[in-house]
Amino acid sequence: MSTAAASSPASYANASVASVPTLYERLGGSASVEAAVDIFYNRIIADPELVPFFEGIDMKKQRRKQVAFMTYVFGGAGAYEGRDLFKAHKRLIEEQGLKERHFDLVAGHLLETLRSLNVPEDLTNEAMAVVATAKPIIFGRV
Repeated sequence: MSTAAASSPASYANASVASVPTLYERLGGSASVEAAVDIFYNRIIADPELVPFFEGIDMKKQRRKQVAFMTYVFGGAGAYEGRDLFKAHKRLIEEQGLKERHFDLVAGHLLETLRSLNVPEDLTNEAMAVVATAKPIIFGRV
């Protein structure tokens, strides 16, 4: 297991049993995750409180990274090869003032994205529970 995997909210993904569909599969797989990420980032970059954190970021690359990350934490195939969450957000916290309230705004955009896609409430709740495990990792409380 890589450092990134050890420092990410992937315990849910690794706990799945082969005969039980993963959250990733129940959400609709690749096409569904990609569609959700597109809507999610459109919402984020339209949010005046969040857009400063994405200035100068290659959003096409960022979307690809987010698809890979969500695929991994929701139990899809493959391994996440990106930086661990704490390291990935450290500069934003130290230099740009990223706070937990910003995390909550981002999570709220994901919640609204899933609702806009008519994801069943039980799956939405399960996805949001996985996302919530990222907050203490990002802010160094683990």
